[in-house]
Amino acid sequence: MTTGSVLAADLVLAVLTAAGWLGGGAAAAARRRPLALGLAAVALLTTLARGITITALARAGWWFAAEKVLIAAPLSLAGVVIAGWRLARARRDIRAVAVPLLFAGYAAGGALLVTVLHGYPASAGTGLLALAGVLAATAISWRVLAARPSGTVSRAALATAAAALVTGTGLAAAPGAAPGVPHEHEAGEVRTVGEPTRRFTLTAATATVRVGGRDVAAWAFNGQVPGPELTAAVGDVLEVTLRNRDIERGVTLHWHGYDVPNSQDGVPGVTQEAVRPGQEFVYRFRAEQAGTYWYHTHAVSDVGVRKGLYGMLVVRPAPVAGVDVTVPVHTLSGLPLPAPRTEPVAAGTPVRLRLANTDSTTHRYALAGTPFRVAAIDGGDLRGPAPIDETAVLIAAGGRYDLVFTAPATPVALLVDGRAVWSTGPVPAATDRWPVLDPLTYGASAPAPWSRFDREFTLVLDRGLDLRGLLPRYAHTVNGAADPDIPPQVVREGDVVAFTIVNRAQYVHPWHLHGHHVLVLSRNGQPATGSPLWLDSFDVRPGDVWKVAFRADNPGVWANHCHNLAHADAGMTLHLMYS
Repeated sequence: MTTGSVLAADLVLAVLTAAGWLGGGAAAAARRRPLALGLAAVALLTTLARGITITALARAGWWFAAEKVLIAAPLSLAGVVIAGWRLARARRDIRAVAVPLLFAGYAAGGALLVTVLHGYPASAGTGLLALAGVLAATAISWRVLAARPSGTVSRAALATAAAALVTGTGLAAAPGAAPGVPHEHEAGEVRTVGEPTRRFTLTAATATVRVGGRDVAAWAFNGQVPGPELTAAVGDVLEVTLRNRDIERGVTLHWHGYDVPNSQDGVPGVTQEAVRPGQEFVYRFRAEQAGTYWYHTHAVSDVGVRKGLYGMLVVRPAPVAGVDVTVPVHTLSGLPLPAPRTEPVAAGTPVRLRLANTDSTTHRYALAGTPFRVAAIDGGDLRGPAPIDETAVLIAAGGRYDLVFTAPATPVALLVDGRAVWSTGPVPAATDRWPVLDPLTYGASAPAPWSRFDREFTLVLDRGLDLRGLLPRYAHTVNGAADPDIPPQVVREGDVVAFTIVNRAQYVHPWHLHGHHVLVLSRNGQPATGSPLWLDSFDVRPGDVWKVAFRADNPGVWANHCHNLAHADAGMTLHLMYS
């Protein structure tokens, strides 16, 4: 089992445990002895099973088991001891066991709520709040259900609950480290890059576009979705003028995966102000990285990208021989893009398919009809890519893969999630059972460029209640906090920086650091053995632990966030900051 499946199994067992004890207590209160004993037995068995899952999670990493060991285990043990002792003494009146069984249920339920509503990290304040809830619920149940309720016992329990509540609230509300995240406009350093050799104008506006035979309301660059493809050769100086006609919430341009100077990164509130209706902003940078990239708005990005404010950026090292096709995959108002197209290609012609996932979730790509090589990932060429056949690739949200092959005499088709999007002719192929390429083991290896790290950070991804705003929200969190309260990672120029990224949640988090590519060192403790893999977008799946590293060589303040943009909007955004 993977760590992600153990996390899911433990969550199911926790629910069954709480339900068993609570159901047993309710059945005992109703004097339904066989049902009460049966449910209590189920709860005891699931509690024992949780011992196995929690042990497995602790072995996978303390991040996965902290609150389960420090809070859930003591509460569960107390519940088992008290309920078990009372059950052993129960003779005729099963109703006398109702409150102990309910106590065990409250303890198991309180521990479950700690995982679901708070998550990582475990803290004394959280434990005390859970204890307060368990004691208060038990005291009320005692007053209602006990045959001879003891005012002294219930008052003592309520007093203890009140003390735990006050202390826990004080500890939970204690201020943490000052985040120091610059949530205001900073122009940043503007580097001189010379006179433009390639000029583009992108006008953002509401529009109606045709998708699959339907008219769809969209936000579009130059009236089209995707926006115009911007192309350049290495050495060109690009100048892109962004104009906003009528997008009330503002727009910017972020060059996804392209390591531009910080002033050109397009993050509102950090590197520039959002461009409002009637305004414009000019981006200028030198094209120094050949490869496949894309651009999109970073103002209200969850809405803006989903509604169509994106396009491709392709930088080529030299004029390309053969066929060069970009395939940005997107979902607009529930309809898939691009529309299928057939393009006959003569046998022997070199073909490069530039695949980009501009959605917020992973897509599965399969090239049927020919062997191919994965020449590049996220704009970086791979070392020694070998030909592969009948193998699918998974591309994370924001990620790009370049597939290259020589056109055969027979048809070839590219399928995305089973739908043909580009082909040279009809290809009857079932690709859903094909194995998936693991990029960490593909290509020829090379030694890592560093033997030590100057800075190391751990990012634990989770979900939890965020209580720091005016209204509570159930946020996607990093190290127990949500944007804008996540402390930044502070580095110095020239540092070699390592990130350990841990996913405790039941969601895939495609991780994206602006301004830098990271070298993948390991995933789930297994070192990367293929071509050096320099990524800007990668899926951290439930239970995954990725270790990546990079050199801090692009000064500024950089967004570092989940590229499921709804998750980023719900709190999973932090910043890398140069001191």
